[in-house]
Amino acid sequence: MSAAFRKAAKARQRPHRERAQPAARTKLGLLEKKKDYRLRAHDYHKKQNALRALQKKALDKNPDEFYYKMIRSEVKDGVHVIKQPKDEITPEQVKLMRTQDIKYVEMKRVAEAKKIERLKAELHLLDAAGSGAGRHLFFVDSEREVQEFDIAAHLDTVPELVDRVYNRPTIATLQRETVKGPTDPVHLKKLAQQRKNQYDLLRQRIEREKAMFVISQKIQTRKDLLDKTHKVKVKKETTTGPAIYKFKFQRKR
Repeated sequence: MSAAFRKAAKARQRPHRERAQPAARTKLGLLEKKKDYRLRAHDYHKKQNALRALQKKALDKNPDEFYYKMIRSEVKDGVHVIKQPKDEITPEQVKLMRTQDIKYVEMKRVAEAKKIERLKAELHLLDAAGSGAGRHLFFVDSEREVQEFDIAAHLDTVPELVDRVYNRPTIATLQRETVKGPTDPVHLKKLAQQRKNQYDLLRQRIEREKAMFVISQKIQTRKDLLDKTHKVKVKKETTTGPAIYKFKFQRKR
């Protein structure tokens, strides 16, 4: 074989390239390559140094030494995990605690309900439920009566007092007595603002009473779940209601 032929064959050869290591296998160690002996040597000496440090730490350790983590940890699947402490409480004690919680919430709910009734009495039940302005319906027999209907005459009052839903005296009462109460517009505006604040407070108390009722229901549901009776969840728990379970029927003796 001539030198020219060998030179041409060598030129046609493809250069050799090392195969790259996949990223998913980097945790298994360095890939065996021809040119990575320095990296493999560095990795080997690093592991050897770590083993020597652990051996020295084990030799220097006092075998009689005790620390609480020895009894508070356990090995699961080759991994040390901390044992979770168990509550030293019986199911009867849990039921009693739930009962006390329900009693406290019910006591606060009843107190809130009494305050709501007191506020409603002070406000004369005007829009107490927050449903907006009420409507007063009048029934007539014909379309002509609808067109000729005079609400002031029907209510026996003056037109200026028709828009009132409370404290609306009749014409006979106005002839007999003078109008009582403030008539100054500034004072009337102040009273209207105070009445609005009272309605806002009433609405807040109604919402709080509803929230306490939902809380008491959820506590009662958790108390019922302490029984070992077979149960099936019918509806999930929401912000406005507790979870609903269907319990297996058991005949009482």
